[in-house]
Amino acid sequence: MEKSWWKKTVVYQIYPRSFMDANDDGVGDLQGIISKLDYLKTLGIGAIWLSPVYQSPMDDNGYDISDYRAISSEFGTMEDMDELINQAKKREIKIVMDLVVNHTSDEHQWFIEAKKSKDNKYRDYYVWRDEPNHLQSTFSGSAWELDEKSKQYYLHLFSKRQPDLNWDNPKVHEEIYDMMNFWIDKGIGGFRMDVIDLIGKEVDKEITGNGPKLHDYLKEMNRATFGGRNLLTVGETWGATPEIAELYSDPSHDELSMVFQFEHITSNWPNEKWDAESISIPKIKQILAKWQGLKHGWNSLFLNNHDLPRLVSNFGNDSKYRIESAKAFAIVLHLMKGTPYIYQGEEIGMTNFPFKDINQVKDIESLNMRKERLKNGISEEEILNSIKKVGRDNARTPMQWTNQNNAGFTSAEPWIAVNPNYTEINVASEINHENSIFKTYQKLISLRKNNDWIVYGDFELLSSASNVFSYIRTYENERYLVVANLSNEKEQFSLPYEIKSSVIGQIPSTLKNIVLAPWQAFSVQI
Repeated sequence: MEKSWWKKTVVYQIYPRSFMDANDDGVGDLQGIISKLDYLKTLGIGAIWLSPVYQSPMDDNGYDISDYRAISSEFGTMEDMDELINQAKKREIKIVMDLVVNHTSDEHQWFIEAKKSKDNKYRDYYVWRDEPNHLQSTFSGSAWELDEKSKQYYLHLFSKRQPDLNWDNPKVHEEIYDMMNFWIDKGIGGFRMDVIDLIGKEVDKEITGNGPKLHDYLKEMNRATFGGRNLLTVGETWGATPEIAELYSDPSHDELSMVFQFEHITSNWPNEKWDAESISIPKIKQILAKWQGLKHGWNSLFLNNHDLPRLVSNFGNDSKYRIESAKAFAIVLHLMKGTPYIYQGEEIGMTNFPFKDINQVKDIESLNMRKERLKNGISEEEILNSIKKVGRDNARTPMQWTNQNNAGFTSAEPWIAVNPNYTEINVASEINHENSIFKTYQKLISLRKNNDWIVYGDFELLSSASNVFSYIRTYENERYLVVANLSNEKEQFSLPYEIKSSVIGQIPSTLKNIVLAPWQAFSVQI
């Protein structure tokens, strides 16, 4: 197998609760995913990043793990998991597991033991202090929770039901690496590492992200588990700069394949995401171009995931130009250097959910924010508007397969409401339609597999109108131009080149003094 296969591969993220329900209990499951592998093969993806399916009380939809070596009964059994790995392999698709090792569930056996007494051998698997400091939880409020029995506080950077593991304890490392090898031995294709930049935290100095020991831990993890196994490893690193990303992903450092960085995602958050302003395309262009400049590391390419609003609602136009804007962002992103990630439903242009009232909201982060903001005198209407714009439930509504009841996701009551636009936006109507968003994604994935200029070519951002994103990829004396008008208005564009051949998109007849239609996007060889 080619080393670094993940450079030519497009990864598809599945949020299992919402993908496909095979046993009709309203919740997606592993057999549901197995039933759709042929669909994913048709799309052309080479790996699935599977959001957590481990045993969990589901306080945070599976990111609170109570047993790393068991499958949550709502998703199926370990036999189902083995079948998924094997069935995917038959279709040349690898399964990338979500690795959550910054914290566990409070129902994990280690934490149950740790709470028994200060002398318990598992006590030091977690972070305890006599007094809380100023660290705050990402899910609102203090990051410290008092344990009544021992009168000590434990750290939780997320929900109070997600106690943080103590990475200062070498025993924790051994347990984690042993568990990772258990999954590697099952034949998985790698790991997506949840908030991995937090494991090097120095609690007493109030350092959480990018702590001083982080890279030592990752080098050790690499040696003890996935190093030399040709697996894809991608770290979720909210605070990464290009310089930090190089530390993680430079092959000579023996850490990770790549990281997810979020600078383009947070560029319109003045303070926190709930106050998000409208997207600035000039700013997005500048950030994405900057990240194309990694010299020794490797980049991930994504515009949405299970924590973020839908791509076409957040960056594009989800009404009049939904189809055009979805294609434009796909073309811009997939012809860059890096490994692209598609979030389920992105390939058919699924949109944010039209929340009417707070009772439709399921997500713990949104509900905690509401409590906090109501206390601060912010109105229900403003709170709901924030959730409509950036709430995590937008990404978590069921996958829209057909125009039948519940979008073909389930015949039961779905765990979260289906977006009412499923009658118009669904796989069945997209997959056979020649000019669909699906066909654009399918072609882009195929282009990457078969063209080294997309994988390895140099990147040069061109100066153009503020809402026009244009760049050139150069590889072995060949040059390819990518142009996208990322706005609802017509835009002028001109370059003194001849078109040698077309690659994808709405190709103009010339590059000299053209008027780009709203959301027009294309790539040509020049």
